[in-house]
Amino acid sequence: MDEFGIIETFFKRRPQSSRVLLGIGDDAALMEGPAGHAYVLTTDTLVAGVHFPDGAPGFDVGYKALAVNVSDLAAMGARPLGFLLNLTLPTVDEAWLTRFRDGLSALSEGLAMDLIGGDTVRGPLSVTITAIGEVLQGEALRRDGARVGDRIYVSGFLGEAALGFLARAGRVAVPEEFLADVVARLDRPKPRIAEGQALRSIASAAIDLSDGLVADLGHILKASGVGAEIDLRRLPVSDAYDAVFSTVGYDPALGFGDDYELCFTVPPERLPAFHHILPRFGCGFHYIGDIVAGESLVLRTETGVYIPQALGFNHFRG
Repeated sequence: MDEFGIIETFFKRRPQSSRVLLGIGDDAALMEGPAGHAYVLTTDTLVAGVHFPDGAPGFDVGYKALAVNVSDLAAMGARPLGFLLNLTLPTVDEAWLTRFRDGLSALSEGLAMDLIGGDTVRGPLSVTITAIGEVLQGEALRRDGARVGDRIYVSGFLGEAALGFLARAGRVAVPEEFLADVVARLDRPKPRIAEGQALRSIASAAIDLSDGLVADLGHILKASGVGAEIDLRRLPVSDAYDAVFSTVGYDPALGFGDDYELCFTVPPERLPAFHHILPRFGCGFHYIGDIVAGESLVLRTETGVYIPQALGFNHFRG
């Protein structure tokens, strides 16, 4: 049983409160707020040796721990409000904690997010953050709105975080000119908050790419009851990725995860509005395929159907 099976089997239940507008099964939960607003709630845990290397700099750990949660808010089109921090520490290392705090602040201050509570305990190093945002009721982006005929887009480049991980592990020789950038994409992802908010009235479904395009787009397809066809020739990759493509192929960009870009669908009738917002965002939005009838995700190259070896990150996949 994988992590999603655990959630589905043991924890997914019909909400008891009418104020729960959306429960388990999306990037974040929605709860009724004041005056037609909804609170957007999400939480993630980062564990040393799993989500970041043992001995990772405190700044990077703090920044990424908050960034992955803010990315969930972005996928819902939410405005960030604040966050809770649960911190498990093996020892009190004041220098590390100072850098950890600075990493949190580097992201939170730019988003006007306040640390409003949490817990600190002793044990193996892990960081759990619960991020809180808000959106007008009925305007949150969700996974279940994709329809046949919608176009599929992603923001930014895919696979750079994978290259950072592979380079750090000595498994891929990334050219020196690109090395710092791909490692930064792994350690300090940039949540697409402004982009998510701009897509609220345009996208029919959205998700952030934390576990890889194949896995995360698959969540949209399952929630929406549709299939998809992707043209891998349209997959947006950077010059760094192009430089090592002959070695790594498509799979790191499809299945590694940690991109924290947005994947979303746009109905044909909303394309004019979508094209109107494009000049506002330097990350770029890239058309990669279409929503189709059925339940399958089909990846195509110039030579036919492509079957990836990596299906996306999953904690409990054997």
